[in-house]
Amino acid sequence: MADQTQKPELYELNNGTMQVKITNFGATITSLSVPDKNGKLADVVLGFDSVEPYTKGAAPYFGCIVGRVANRIKEGKFTLNGVEYSLPLNRPPHSLHGGQKGFDKVIWEVVNYKKDKNPSITFKYYSHDGEEGYPGAVTVTATYTLTSSTTMRLDMEAVPENKPTPISLAQHTYWNLAGHNSGNILDHSIQIWGSKITPVDQTTLPTGEIMPVKGTPYDFTAEKRIGASIHEVGMGYDNNYVLDCGEEKSGLKHAARAKDPSSSRVLNLWTDAPGMQFYTANYVDGIVGKGGAVYGKHAGLCLESQGFPNAVNEPNFPSIIVQPGEKYKHTMLFEFSAE
Repeated sequence: MADQTQKPELYELNNGTMQVKITNFGATITSLSVPDKNGKLADVVLGFDSVEPYTKGAAPYFGCIVGRVANRIKEGKFTLNGVEYSLPLNRPPHSLHGGQKGFDKVIWEVVNYKKDKNPSITFKYYSHDGEEGYPGAVTVTATYTLTSSTTMRLDMEAVPENKPTPISLAQHTYWNLAGHNSGNILDHSIQIWGSKITPVDQTTLPTGEIMPVKGTPYDFTAEKRIGASIHEVGMGYDNNYVLDCGEEKSGLKHAARAKDPSSSRVLNLWTDAPGMQFYTANYVDGIVGKGGAVYGKHAGLCLESQGFPNAVNEPNFPSIIVQPGEKYKHTMLFEFSAE
């Protein structure tokens, strides 16, 4: 188990081109600086200058890893092998992102920290049986590695100890490729290699359907400005895309490509997860972040690759149940460029 005397601290990965700061509190990315087309560095993630605001609950999941199960679980209930489990309803009427004290609100142990030409850091967390209502103990690791001058890789793994349990981790960074303090992301364009979404009811819970995006405001199969039809989707985008039409490279699917026109920064996301939540910071409202920057609605975009929301209660969604002796694996590759 993690040593309870560990303090929340900041760690840096730096390869001379890219600088990333990550804290062991929630395995959270607090800053990530990459060059624009003129080589000018900007920090492209929303967050805080110190660890303290994260520990005090000021962040709406800025930069963290969420789990044991990302996204919503209907009414905080699911049945597994004939046993019904009840989870905290931290986003009534549902349970969200692991409950009241999910993986984003705990201190992970630093088990490896390398500062070479491909710097990396590995965090480990032991989630006990019954934690936030979930069955069985699980050991989780997350490794962030700078694999090239402007590429970061995240490898997440989880191993159940003795009981089957649902596991679906997500990395919840809010990106603004113009710089975290540059206003909203409505002028960013995005392409998402998902031809379908899992539509939701008025409580943002999937209905169980799988709906083609063609002819709807949710269609990003071709590059499109985020602001182009956002007014047609209520508060903004907050939808799980079925990643079904991207090319693959070394076992990872091309999930999304986001671009900021002002800096020409581009982020390509590759993942091996079946879905990706595209979220446009609809509920961010006047949060004071790094350097006094004020983050408002649509100040960032999240590309959370994941198992489908509420998969534990939807038999037609890919299963997120992991058996003892099996290993949950989830890899994301964040490739930055400027063009």
